[in-house]
Amino acid sequence: MQYPSIIANLTAIEENARTVFAACHSLGVSVAAVNKVTCGDTLIAKILDEAGADMIGDSRLQNLEESVTRKPKMLLRIGSPFAANDAVRHADYSLQSEEVTINALGRAAQRQGKKHKIILLIDVGDLREGLHIDNKENILRAARQIAENPALELSGIGTNLSCFGGIVPDAKNLGRLAETAQWLRRETGAEIPLVSGGNSSSLHLVFDKKLPEGINHLRLGESILLGMNTYDSTPFEELRQDTFIFRAEICEVQMKPSLPHGHRGPNAFGEKVHFKDEGPMLRGILAAGRQDVDEKGLTPLHDGARILGASSDHLIVDLTLSPHVTVGDTLDFRPAYGAVLRAYTSSYVHKEYVGKQIGADS
Repeated sequence: MQYPSIIANLTAIEENARTVFAACHSLGVSVAAVNKVTCGDTLIAKILDEAGADMIGDSRLQNLEESVTRKPKMLLRIGSPFAANDAVRHADYSLQSEEVTINALGRAAQRQGKKHKIILLIDVGDLREGLHIDNKENILRAARQIAENPALELSGIGTNLSCFGGIVPDAKNLGRLAETAQWLRRETGAEIPLVSGGNSSSLHLVFDKKLPEGINHLRLGESILLGMNTYDSTPFEELRQDTFIFRAEICEVQMKPSLPHGHRGPNAFGEKVHFKDEGPMLRGILAAGRQDVDEKGLTPLHDGARILGASSDHLIVDLTLSPHVTVGDTLDFRPAYGAVLRAYTSSYVHKEYVGKQIGADS
């Protein structure tokens, strides 16, 4: 094995996927399985597909292009008019809010002889993307624009919560989304089959059976892949959290002071770091840094190890309570979402797999 590495437990991911899909399907909720945190990793995508995802979602067209699935593909990030041709070519569904982009998608779909399905995004309070829910005039105009275009289909409306403003999904804001769907059906005559109630921050409402009536679609990634409730950053009891391990090799172990000495300014990232004098400390340096992983999202799995910080290429840990660790050993960490994201994005981090083994062509 080469280091640093991110190790995916395919069995744990599959179990999570089946549990989540079953819970959603029991309430009549379809799921777009989102694999963007792993950059569309093909083995993990296949696990999600075979476990029962209704569609595959990603924010990057490149990942959708490379995805091998017979399930519908959903583009999650709102696009620009310049990406309309590729969006229609590689995605069956896309989430949109701007009329100029919707027009471009209609022209692209007409050229390609396709009918592109659009989920019109409604902002119910998080203030990221979408038409604000109080602006009924804009919402109705955009909905009619889609419904009246023969190359487009108004397949649903949706919202996003928690990602920017930290607004959590609840009966009130998702209830307003469902009411907006009913209103648009009356005003446009369109079927609007999907009402997409957000991302993993909405899953607790499924497990608690409190999802508002009328919400029948979710876009789920982090909850499946990490087993975490993004609503309050706690683990789901129903799911496994042993889905990924980040592993790095120790390249130095030295007893040193705990407090840097000399005139101190900002570090290489412009940060003014404050240190506490803890006396002599057994310090380890691992061959991985911020270019490989978000050190703030790592939890050491080795008893006694404590992360002190990281530079571009080095991760510094306190090994005072782990004195038997030596150069050449490896340390394992449980990565949070941001750490998984950066590890999969970095070409310097090797991708490994344990658990259920499937081939890319199986």
